[in-house]
Amino acid sequence: MSKKYCSFSVIIVLWLLICTISCRETAKKPPVSAIVVTPEELDKKAPEIIQQSLEFAAANDGNIGDSVFLFNSQLSQVIYEKNQFTPLWSSKEAWKPVADSLVEFLNHCKLYGLFPEDYHLELLKTIRLRFNYDSLSTSFKRDAVLWSKADLMLTDAFIHLVKDIRLGRLPNDSVSLRKDSLLSNDFYIQQLDSLFRGVSLAGIMTALEPQHEGYRLIKAGLQKFLDSADNRIYTIVPSSKTDTLAFKKALQTRLFEGGYIPYDSVAADSLRLAAAVKKFQKQKNITVDGKAGEGTLRLLNITDRERFIRIAITLDRYKLLPLQMPERYIWVNLPSFTMKLQHGDSVVLQSKIICGKPITRTPLLTSAISEIITYPQWTVPNSIIVKEILPAIKQNPGYLARKGFSLVDKNGEEVDPFTVDWSKYSKGIPYKVVQGSGDANALGVLKFNFPNKYAVYLHDTNQRSLFGLAVRTLSHGCVRVQEWQKLADYIIRNDKAKSTEKIEVDTARVPLIDSLESWLSKKEKHSIPVRNRLPVYIRYFTCEGKSAGIVFYDDIYGEDKKLQERYFSGK
Repeated sequence: MSKKYCSFSVIIVLWLLICTISCRETAKKPPVSAIVVTPEELDKKAPEIIQQSLEFAAANDGNIGDSVFLFNSQLSQVIYEKNQFTPLWSSKEAWKPVADSLVEFLNHCKLYGLFPEDYHLELLKTIRLRFNYDSLSTSFKRDAVLWSKADLMLTDAFIHLVKDIRLGRLPNDSVSLRKDSLLSNDFYIQQLDSLFRGVSLAGIMTALEPQHEGYRLIKAGLQKFLDSADNRIYTIVPSSKTDTLAFKKALQTRLFEGGYIPYDSVAADSLRLAAAVKKFQKQKNITVDGKAGEGTLRLLNITDRERFIRIAITLDRYKLLPLQMPERYIWVNLPSFTMKLQHGDSVVLQSKIICGKPITRTPLLTSAISEIITYPQWTVPNSIIVKEILPAIKQNPGYLARKGFSLVDKNGEEVDPFTVDWSKYSKGIPYKVVQGSGDANALGVLKFNFPNKYAVYLHDTNQRSLFGLAVRTLSHGCVRVQEWQKLADYIIRNDKAKSTEKIEVDTARVPLIDSLESWLSKKEKHSIPVRNRLPVYIRYFTCEGKSAGIVFYDDIYGEDKKLQERYFSGK
């Protein structure tokens, strides 16, 4: 970079800094109070203070004074300019009914997975209380600053609500399919206009929500969850790897707090602790082994406060989905270890799954099944070669034969691993590692292909007994499906040349069912193309609404924890 260009850049930065400081200095801070004599004077004074507050907010990151920050001061400026800065929510020393409706809505916004503190609720309630019940003094009721600030906060709360209910608080990621990830100013203004034209606030907000059945079921269970929520603070149990004595002491205290062990004043022996851990594991429907491993510790350390944050995150994840889901699709939810074949709001087929280990996570993705393959070969992805296979080959090249793998060069020729100088390779190898088809193949006897950059798919497994485990993070990233045969039968029977909403068997495809069974019995490799591709959604939802209430799943990859720390810290 030239010195001339560098100097010019410095000048620009300094000029912008001076402009910013200048704007902040010229923006006049709103007064602390402005007491008027009559309600009519209040209506005349308020526009001046609202305009002044918004000018100050524009120069001070949304601050309208007294550390009250607007979520979207620019949009508020647009809204109030259209109305000559006249108060929207009050008139002549009285709040309009819509203002009371909004405050009451905020009072119960947890039923939408929202946090009241994000919308100025406590300050609005305090101001309303003073306006309504401070009959001994008119200073509050005639303070134009207080009325103006309340008006700005109500508008800001409404804007913030519309955004959070429509789009949520999570950023779009690589699998997000929402096309309206940004809302225009006109959209917000239309919602506000609807409210002031008499449309109910609840009606406006309901129309903004996702229409997915899963979202609706969680919301239906929220009241029950909130009514029974245990807001006590429990002892956090550290990992046993750091300090064994501290771990045992904290574990006993936590089990005592939860009612799983009758005392914590005297150190319990290992048998007592194991028995108490088993009680906890049985109640949480996880593997009952009496050992406080990582999964058990995660459940011991989660509180109802954190569960509510999980609910909020899950509801927001629904907002990242398309507004309209396909008529039929496969839904794989990793934390629940389940796959569902969905047709409208009905579940046609449900199956247990096995997904990736934390070190080889199953990726989140959206695709569509394009092909079914019997007795498939497995070409090992490079990531697994680097992490697992290459280190093992360096120790003993016979590892490949022992695991049923073949080494294949770029010409498709098999290579003897003992003839390769493995010390040259660390980040990859110039060969394919292939596991031949057969009953010992990691993919089992059938796989479902769908385009994706991760080289993962749905498939059978040669270790079917693992479906009996409660925690099933065991694969290299692919999704193993227990009911693979039922899924294959469904796809073949309903794979019409054109998509229809009705579930009707394509009689022309029925012979393929017999062919599939024949190929499997003969252990033959065949490919069945899927004409009408079936969409696949692999997602990460740690809670689910059911008839008995909200069910929570383990945060198997720590994804919710990351989101909580980044977007919900301090909640």
